[in-house]
Order: sequence, then C-alpha cells, then structure tokens
Amino acid sequence: MNKLFLVLSFLMGIVVLASNYLVQFPIKYYGLEELLTYGAFSYPVAFLITDLANRRYGKLIAKKIVYFAFFLGVLLTLYFSTNFSDLISIRIAIGSGTAFITAQLIDVQIFDNLRQKKWFIAPLTSSLVGSTIDTFIFFSISFYGTGINWISLSLGDLGVKIFVALLMLIPFRILMFSITDFSSLKKTIRN
Repeated sequence: MNKLFLVLSFLMGIVVLASNYLVQFPIKYYGLEELLTYGAFSYPVAFLITDLANRRYGKLIAKKIVYFAFFLGVLLTLYFSTNFSDLISIRIAIGSGTAFITAQLIDVQIFDNLRQKKWFIAPLTSSLVGSTIDTFIFFSISFYGTGINWISLSLGDLGVKIFVALLMLIPFRILMFSITDFSSLKKTIRN
C-alpha cells in the first residue's frame, strides 16, 4: 500500500479524534459557550484531505481513504476519548462516526461531479454541503434530548466550519499542485 495513502488516512483519523475530543469543550469566551465548541476549528481539515485525494487520485481512492480513516477514527475515538460510563460521550462517538461517513462520502461524490469546473468550485461546494450534513447529523445524534442546546451549538459550529472551509482553499490550491501524482497509487489501491 502506498505511503501517501496511509499518511492521508492516518491524518484524517487524527483529525476525527481531535475533533471528537474538542467538541466536548464549548468556547467560554465572549458568551460563545452556547454557540461554539473547539471541534469546529479542527474538523474542516478532514474535508481538505478528502478533496486533495479526490483531486489528485480520483473518487475511488478518495473513498478508500474515507473508509480507512473512518475505521481508524472510530477506533481512536473509542480508545482515547470515549468515556463508556457517560452516555453523552458514547453518543458523541456514534454521532461522529455516522456523520463522518455520510458527509465524507457525499463530499467525495459532489467533488467528483464538479471536478471539471474552476479549481475552487469542487472543494468549496463539497466542503460546504458536507460540513452542513456532518454538523446536523453529529449534533442531533450526540446532544438531542440531553438539555444541551444542540441547535445553537450546531449553528455556531457550522458558521466556523464555513469560514474554515473558505480558508482551506488556500492550502488546497497550494497542495493540489505540490502532491506528486503517484500513478502506482491508483494501481495499488485498486488491487
């Protein structure tokens, strides 16, 4: 298996783990504790990784990275940040996995459909749609009925994710041309 495939998958798994941990902590400055968690700042990097893989290697390899990262992210989350005696922690793990796999696969498909447009259309559109789907699936599963104002938290997180998705266009543009196109990666992943 190609080293870049493993690196991208591992990085995405780490992003998922960090985001699942950070979402448990509301930002307690400027009255944002009801609107925002720290997880909103880290999670959009997962879409950057997916979109870079999709741009350089295509939809099939991007999906394989998503599946591998999903497996890794779930394992890491269960091991490092799930408190099995706390129902919300368990719900965060379930919500994260469900939201991640759904949103990332939709991101891959939208990106693939828009790949022939101007360079920024595919990553921006797929990240915005993916982030919206991810946010509402995650927050509704994780916090519905817990007394936590999950709707305002999800809207605050989504606002930050949209802002970060716009910022991620900068590294996307820089990295999409600097990642070497390994033709052997496509052959290795298909087998």
